[in-house]
Amino acid sequence: MKRILLFLGTNLAVVLLASMTFRLLGFESILYNNGVDLNLQALLVFCALLGFGGSFVSLLMSKAIAKWSTKAQVIAEPRTEGERWLVQTVARQAEKAGIGMPEVAIFPSPEPNAFATGANKNKALVAVSVGLLENMSADEVEAVLGHEIGHVANGDMVTLTLIQGVVNTFVLFLARIAGFFVDRVLLKNEQGLGIGYWVTTIIAEIVLGILASAIVMWFSRQREFRADAAGAELAGRSKMIAALERLKRHQEAPSTMPDALVAFGISTGARQGLRAMFSSHPPLEERIEALKRG
Repeated sequence: MKRILLFLGTNLAVVLLASMTFRLLGFESILYNNGVDLNLQALLVFCALLGFGGSFVSLLMSKAIAKWSTKAQVIAEPRTEGERWLVQTVARQAEKAGIGMPEVAIFPSPEPNAFATGANKNKALVAVSVGLLENMSADEVEAVLGHEIGHVANGDMVTLTLIQGVVNTFVLFLARIAGFFVDRVLLKNEQGLGIGYWVTTIIAEIVLGILASAIVMWFSRQREFRADAAGAELAGRSKMIAALERLKRHQEAPSTMPDALVAFGISTGARQGLRAMFSSHPPLEERIEALKRG
């Protein structure tokens, strides 16, 4: 979940900042003809450039933002046997997956957690929490690492970026249509873009951006099954199943672990309805069953 939330948060911030900057610089004047009619072609091109630009900027910033926000410390030279094992395991799995050696980091969190990110699959970052190393067996940690290497090898961050770019484009486009409608139809502004357009557009960008994230989350849930399969291939199916079952046991005993427990970004609480739509991971039962079916 950390990987997804960091990307989505950065993307929203970048797009909103760029959008407001372009407004202040007057670039949105290209969106209407004769100061009256909205130029839909120009609007779509403008929104695509802004939407995909924001998404790719977020991707390029992903490693730096992840390190900063989690206080992850990259292992340059292993200082302990545990760190040496961690680096060697990632190196072995990366070679088997056919990708370059990722940076390996540990971040200070008591919760079992791990994530992988990066714009280039050959220069990625794989990070695990102190809680993961302390609460899981070596076999289970190996499976978690395989899952994260799977995300990298499958190019999930790049694919996520492309999907987010499409989503951004339509969010920006529809927000400006809504702003134009409010400005022209409701507030009766007949020339240029008035305050109704600017205020409505900002509000619509935020609301539509949140709603559209359900699409990104759906994509994320599908990719988790592929990452689980990669973890099973790299570490062993029994180890991957054992790691997920360990998490399931933590779910069934919430008093012993924080409610935010997320190894590979898995929250402990059951999700239904709208909450399920905005979940980045499928239920553990479905993931375990998928692995057992092979």
